[in-house]
Amino acid sequence: MGFDLDRFAEPVDPDLKCKLCSKVLEEPLSTPCGHVFCAGCVLPWAVQRRLCPLQCQPISAKELHQVLPLRSLIQKLEIKCDYGPRGCGRTVRLHQLAAHVEMCDYSPARCRHKGCPEVLSLKDVDAHMRESCEHRPAGICQQGCGLVLLQRDLAGGAQPGGGHCCLRALRSQNSSLQGQRASLEQELKRQALKWSKREKSLLAQLAALQSEVQLTALRYQVKFNQYMSHISSITRNLAGSHPCKGGESKPLTIMLQRENDTLGFNIVGGRPNQNNQEDSSPEGIYVSKILENGPADKTEGLQIHDKIIEIIFVNQGKYILGFVGFSSSCAMERFLSFFFVVNIGISPVFLIQLKLAWLFSYVF
Repeated sequence: MGFDLDRFAEPVDPDLKCKLCSKVLEEPLSTPCGHVFCAGCVLPWAVQRRLCPLQCQPISAKELHQVLPLRSLIQKLEIKCDYGPRGCGRTVRLHQLAAHVEMCDYSPARCRHKGCPEVLSLKDVDAHMRESCEHRPAGICQQGCGLVLLQRDLAGGAQPGGGHCCLRALRSQNSSLQGQRASLEQELKRQALKWSKREKSLLAQLAALQSEVQLTALRYQVKFNQYMSHISSITRNLAGSHPCKGGESKPLTIMLQRENDTLGFNIVGGRPNQNNQEDSSPEGIYVSKILENGPADKTEGLQIHDKIIEIIFVNQGKYILGFVGFSSSCAMERFLSFFFVVNIGISPVFLIQLKLAWLFSYVF
C-alpha cells in the first residue's frame, strides 16, 4: 500500500510514487501498458475491474510483473523507523527497515509479570519488572498460606500481612485452578472428539480396503476356476485322443540303429533317498528328452516319461528296444521294459540292471 512520504529523510522522485495511493512504491508491479503501481494497490484493482487504473487498456492479474531495477532503487532510500512516534530517531535504508524494527528499543513490549497490563518500550521493560511493577514477586507469606506475595499486597493497609489476606488469596488461587481444570477438560473433550472422528474415518477406509481385497480375491478365484476348467478340458481331450484300457499292457519291440554315435534320447533318474521316509519319488530311470529326427524319434517309439526297466546287449551293431507300455486312466504314463544294444566289445550277451543309488543324467 506504499510508504508515507514524510517518513523519508529526503524528497522522493515523483516517478517513484504510486498513481493509486500517491505514496512511495511498495513492491512495484508493472502493467502491460507500462504503468507502475504498488502490488497491494493494483492487484485488487486488476481482479475487480480488469482495467488499467489509468483507463488505457484491459489488464488481468497474471499479466502484471515485477520491476526489479525500480524495486532495488527504492530499497536504497533512507527511511525513518516505524516507532518514530514512540521516540526512535533512527533512519535506515529501506531494505534494512524490517531487521531494525524487530530489534528496535522503542518497539512496544508487554510486561511479563502475570496480571500486569502495562505496555512499554522494549528498553524499559526490564527496569519496570524489576523496580516499579506492582505484580512483581515480593516474598512468601508467613501467615500460613505459603503463597507468593506481590508488591501490591505489601502496599496495603495496616493489617499484619499488609494488603494480603490468606483466605482471600487461597480462594482466588483455587478459583484460578478450577478455571484451568475446566479449560483442560474442555480441551481434552475436543481432542477426544477429534481423534474419535479420525478413528472412524480410518476404520471406514480399512473396511473399504478389506472389501476391495475380497472382491479382488473373488475375481482371481473365478479366473482360477476358469483356467482349471480349461486345463481339465484339455486333459480330457488328450485322454480321448490316446484311448487305453486301465491295467492292460502291450509288448512292443523297436529296432534302433546308432547314428552319429547316439540313439537320440536322454535319460534321468535314480533311487529315492532311503533315509528320507517322506520322499515319495518313484525309483527308476526315465526318458527325459527325445532328440528330434533321431533314431528314437518314431511314431511307435519312445516317449518322454517312459520308465526304463533294464538294458540288454543283443548283438554288435544293432540296437533292439523292447518295452511293455502301460496306460492308467488318470494319467498317460508308460512303464517300459526296455532293451537295446550296447557296443562294449566284451560279450555278445550282456545284462545291466538299471538300479542306481544316486541320481544321474546321461545322453545316449
